Amino acid sequence: MPTITLNGVAVHVEDSGGDGEPVVFCHGLLMSSRMFEGQVAALAPRYRCVAYDLPGHGRSGDATGRSYPIEQAYDDTVALIERLGLGPCHFVGLSMGGFVGLRIAARRRELFRTLTLLETSADAEAPGNVPKYRRLAFVARLFGPGAVVAPVMPIMFGRTFLHDPAKAAVRARWRGELKANRRGIVRAVRGVIEREGVADLLPGITTPTLVMVGDEDVATPRHHAEKIRALVPGARLVTLPGAGHSSSVEQPELVNRALLDFLASPR
Repeated sequence: MPTITLNGVAVHVEDSGGDGEPVVFCHGLLMSSRMFEGQVAALAPRYRCVAYDLPGHGRSGDATGRSYPIEQAYDDTVALIERLGLGPCHFVGLSMGGFVGLRIAARRRELFRTLTLLETSADAEAPGNVPKYRRLAFVARLFGPGAVVAPVMPIMFGRTFLHDPAKAAVRARWRGELKANRRGIVRAVRGVIEREGVADLLPGITTPTLVMVGDEDVATPRHHAEKIRALVPGARLVTLPGAGHSSSVEQPELVNRALLDFLASPR
């Protein structure tokens, strides 16, 4: 299934098919559904895996307007789940994908069987980050995303991944993926840094929830994960050693093990 149209934008969808319970993967800002390749490969024998590129990312069309707000990403994801008949699904969201997942779990709980959150937050963007991210977005819009890859890499990945000689080829691949982003990606950047917090909604979430956080994540440090665990009733927290903000890429085996164990656990 190459694309479906959501809010006038052609959205790229990868669907493994099969009769298993559906697992929907929602990626982080500046990334794409490709960041879940390791998880899809591990889960596809048992589950129907659906991974999609949010507007402005990867192989999807560009969002329109000044920004691509998180609330629009929420609407688009609800529409995708309903259009493809995936509910109730297991939902896996990383960073921006987690912002979306929390909103759906709080507002449309009938669409989820479980919720897995990686490297994300229930809060608005930290005020100290906003000027820095706005400057990066300005440079990317003016000169292209390739101009900001060097300062973005240490935000997106942890020190272990960035300095491990065995990960050189993987680093090169993701450096290329970041460079390949289009100038329109700044709309999603604006949506992320201008989002409102949803911490007040978390106590009402009844979906079984797993929270994962890399111990080297500098974009959404551990205290964000701890806050979600504290506010979502019954939520579990797993720390991923040697992982930064893109843990599904940096430590795929650890993520796969925790995810498979969680999905197989009794509710």
